Amino acid sequence: MISMYGLKNCDTCKRVIKDLKNANIEFNFSDFRRDGLEFSKIAKWQKLLGYLTLINKRGTTWRHLNQSDKEYLTGEKAIVLMFNNPALIKRPVFEIGDKVIVGYKEEQKKALGL
Repeated sequence: MISMYGLKNCDTCKRVIKDLKNANIEFNFSDFRRDGLEFSKIAKWQKLLGYLTLINKRGTTWRHLNQSDKEYLTGEKAIVLMFNNPALIKRPVFEIGDKVIVGYKEEQKKALGL
């Protein structure tokens, strides 16, 4: 079973949901804002992937952060920022067993069986 995390209004997340349904692949979707996200889950993702993979620096959430929050970023500081600003996390995030995948490009599509 695939667990997918993102935002329901995210265009990429909408496309993934449509593609997974069309391929008859079972998945659970959790919205960062609606359903919340446990601090420990973000910490686990950061440990596996690193915060540079998880933080979306192209989004408006990143641009609206205080400069002091962006400077001297560490893994621990990034976890707190992502917990307090879930839209800061790149989307979508997939959990398949012990594996965590971020994004939706060709490499990720193959890993999802699409």
